[in-house]
Amino acid sequence: FRAVLKRASALEYKIQRRALRKEDFINYIQYEINFLELIKKRRARIGYSFKKDEIEGSILHRVHSLFKRAIGKWKEDVQLWLSHVAFCKQWNAKHELSKVFSSMLAIHPNKPALWIMAAKWEMETRLSSESARHLFLRALRFHPECPKLYQEYFRMELMNAEKQRKEKKEFERAKMDLGEFNYSEEILNGEMARIIYRDAAQKIQGVKFHLAVLSIAKLFDFTQDLQKEILERHGVFSLQTKFADDPLTWDYMARRELELGSLQSTEHTTKQMKVSEIAQREERCSAVFEEAVRAVPTEDMWKYYITFCVERYNRKTNSEGLKQKRLERTRSVFNKAHESSLLPEALYKQWLQLLLESNLLEKAVEVAEAATKRFSLSVETWQMRLQVLIQLKSDDVSQCFEEAIKRVKSKGTLPLWTLWVEWSEGTRSKEDTEALYQRSLCAITHAESVTMKEKYLDWTYRTGGYKKVRRVFNSLCENRPFSLDFFRKMIQIEKEQESCKMLHLREYYERALREFGSTDSDLWLDYIKEELSHPQGKPENCGSIHWRAMKMLQGDLVEDFVSKYTLLQTGHL
Repeated sequence: FRAVLKRASALEYKIQRRALRKEDFINYIQYEINFLELIKKRRARIGYSFKKDEIEGSILHRVHSLFKRAIGKWKEDVQLWLSHVAFCKQWNAKHELSKVFSSMLAIHPNKPALWIMAAKWEMETRLSSESARHLFLRALRFHPECPKLYQEYFRMELMNAEKQRKEKKEFERAKMDLGEFNYSEEILNGEMARIIYRDAAQKIQGVKFHLAVLSIAKLFDFTQDLQKEILERHGVFSLQTKFADDPLTWDYMARRELELGSLQSTEHTTKQMKVSEIAQREERCSAVFEEAVRAVPTEDMWKYYITFCVERYNRKTNSEGLKQKRLERTRSVFNKAHESSLLPEALYKQWLQLLLESNLLEKAVEVAEAATKRFSLSVETWQMRLQVLIQLKSDDVSQCFEEAIKRVKSKGTLPLWTLWVEWSEGTRSKEDTEALYQRSLCAITHAESVTMKEKYLDWTYRTGGYKKVRRVFNSLCENRPFSLDFFRKMIQIEKEQESCKMLHLREYYERALREFGSTDSDLWLDYIKEELSHPQGKPENCGSIHWRAMKMLQGDLVEDFVSKYTLLQTGHL
């Protein structure tokens, strides 16, 4: 109890300062939430519910008060609002959550996602379609052309209609009098959703919104008329004229051939007939896509076509013939897009994987080379080509690495150098690999050199032993920057030696503390532990190390260090 009181008092003092900090409020709130969780678990374990409302109620009230104070000070922080919302949901504080949503939307009316969140809560948790509708209408006054708001409003009205249809059906099944229940036929038939769609269609341009609304309507079995209206107004019958330049239009038209085919299939079909039917449907889809890439020759259009082919190829089938057709179609489409110079960079990797799986090794090398010619400044593309050459154990790997480093600017080349040294470790001599490590440290940026130094140190210890790694460590320490893991690796190497010297450990800790002593309390504690546990350690040094830590550490790290140091002294750490 004393520890809880002490900790709570310390947190309370921090939020009473003249200069308030957001982190102090967050820490206090998190502490109280953790305390609540602990009480909940203990009550569940021992089955004890005495004064439950009184104890938990006071803590809940305090957390809500802390959130209100923090939000009052930092109103612009949306994450703080959302944390309060999450807390209210977790502890079922419906009345409080309603007020939080109201205040949040008053401060942040410019964020449609918050309006949608509030409306969904009203609809799904409070089961109030009227409140949800009111929120959507308010939101649309602020965002009259927001597609997402219209989509979710449309979905909400259809969900409400489905709910009322189910209720009416249950009452009719129970032969109850529906006189006291007011079920509007317009709502039951989705007329509210139709009105929303018509309003949105006048304000929102582009096929993407209309197809999104259509996909929502298809989730409900009573919307056939509504779907027909969407299709006739902005659908299949007018796509080629109204949205002919939009790749998404063609993608929908092509994929619709699959649906049309499935509707025509019957129950009395053999496996062979089904396979034949699927193949025919896919051919029809492919024919639409072929027309599409002629009409709209863009990277996006080819991307949709390739995505379709890859999806169909990845579908499981027991028919080898169908699988082979899909593979040939996919390879052909990749090749056509490449020859048109319209294959997106990200899709070259998929193409190469497909070629390697098909054992078309020469073609894979050819494609990888073509990709680097087209995207000569892309590190990812060069990396992809090099991985292919390494996988095939080509003799051109070194030459390709040299070409890649020459073409690509020094910034961002760390993945190439990492791949190069890893390849060299397994295939070249120690001397060549070491020269490559040293060359990489001169070529890459200072920030990137941190990672390479760690790899260099690790490789040197594995191949050259302790004396060699000591020399490399001292050499690398001449040039900043460093990572904490760089020093910890060297400390670990020293501790692995049979004759582990405390003198060397002190040197590594002192070097590390010069770089990270103000930002890492655990480093100081590990240093103290080493002095206490090592046979050559000097426990009398712990006092001066503690004093230095208190002087160097910043902010809350001092408190963290003190608490851990106390546990260390009592033998609990």
